[in-house]
Amino acid sequence: MGISMYQVSVPVFMKTLGNLSAILDKAANFAAAKKVDETVLLGLRLAPDMLSLSRQIQQATVHAKGAAARLAGLEPPSIDSTGESIAEYKICIQKVIEFLSTLKPEQIDGSEGREVTLKVGPNTVTFKGQDYLLHFALPNFFFHVTTAYDILRHGGVDLGKRDYIGQA
Repeated sequence: MGISMYQVSVPVFMKTLGNLSAILDKAANFAAAKKVDETVLLGLRLAPDMLSLSRQIQQATVHAKGAAARLAGLEPPSIDSTGESIAEYKICIQKVIEFLSTLKPEQIDGSEGREVTLKVGPNTVTFKGQDYLLHFALPNFFFHVTTAYDILRHGGVDLGKRDYIGQA
């Protein structure tokens, strides 16, 4: 038997969001130790036309909950992904992880051919489930998590590859 749509999505989202939460712990500790206002960290970006750290975190959670819900044939849950502090973003991440933990393999396995339609900017696009997961949802999710990591690393937070990858 091959790998399932569930295995490629929900556990991956949960582990990586957990790693992002741990990275945010390091960011909060950095801010406290260096006496940097957390809102300064949350507003950092790598280039003027890129999204800020806060928006990278928001987008990572939006892609994780949205992809898993759509693959399960559900509407994505309404989870507030905004915040004024690192603690508030960690709460959002935890709520998304809690939602993901309610999903069962039988809800997502077999969704390879399920049509997934969503708005991307001004356009409406339709994917088959497997293409949506592998070529849209996962790349977007990892882009935003990686960019959040990069912003914090560039901002001086002591992070390494192990923080991003997490424990085996």
